[in-house]
Amino acid sequence: MKFSLKQMPERTQPPRTYGLNMVMDKGMGTADVQNFLSVAKPYTDIVKLGFGTPYVSGNLNEKLNIYRENNIPVYFGGTLFEAFLVRDQLDDYINGAKEYGITYVEVSDGSVSIPHTDKCKIIERLVKEGFTVLSEVGSKDASHVMAPYKWIEQMTAELSAGSSYVIAEAREAGNIGIYRGTGEVREGLVDEILTKIPQEKIIWEAPQKAQQLYFIQLLGCNANLGNIAPNEVIPLEAMRIGLRSDTFDLYRDK
Repeated sequence: MKFSLKQMPERTQPPRTYGLNMVMDKGMGTADVQNFLSVAKPYTDIVKLGFGTPYVSGNLNEKLNIYRENNIPVYFGGTLFEAFLVRDQLDDYINGAKEYGITYVEVSDGSVSIPHTDKCKIIERLVKEGFTVLSEVGSKDASHVMAPYKWIEQMTAELSAGSSYVIAEAREAGNIGIYRGTGEVREGLVDEILTKIPQEKIIWEAPQKAQQLYFIQLLGCNANLGNIAPNEVIPLEAMRIGLRSDTFDLYRDK
């Protein structure tokens, strides 16, 4: 921009350690990735290749190269990790990630059930293998509702095991985990988590605009947000800094 506004919030600058946008790539082609990064690169901190899409994508190497050339870390979605884990193929997963030049990995147990101590051991192993670990807390099963203290216990243990960030589960639709089935935030749960876990260490999956707004209003413009659709990165950045009607008066002196 060739002009500036007063009373603007101070956004963290890339490479960021907080104020992150984790963007969900659900199978974009290489041309789509290039177009996306041509406008959204400054606001894209991490990209997740969602679900098991890396397994079925014919353009995987080409796409990874584009992200790599733009210094955007990429990781495979937790569903793919769990698919290997449940088949007792963790070594294959690790070797495959290394072959593709992947340096970030997600450790999750949203679709499988494993003892939490085992999950933490996997995190420790992956850190020793040289990966940056993002670990996801929360189940994809709507009938499995964890008490707030369990969220805190698991997040604390996973950070202690070496996770760089813990991801608060919401699925791509934003209707599970930290949200009710309607997409409404479980505010009491979020408040309790924040009494023990530093906000800079949590990535809140927030695919819906109302969810993004909630965390910006609660935590400020540098909330870590995840599962952002590629075409929502620019609108989200505008909302973060008060250039959308929802946050227009959030930082302005009245």
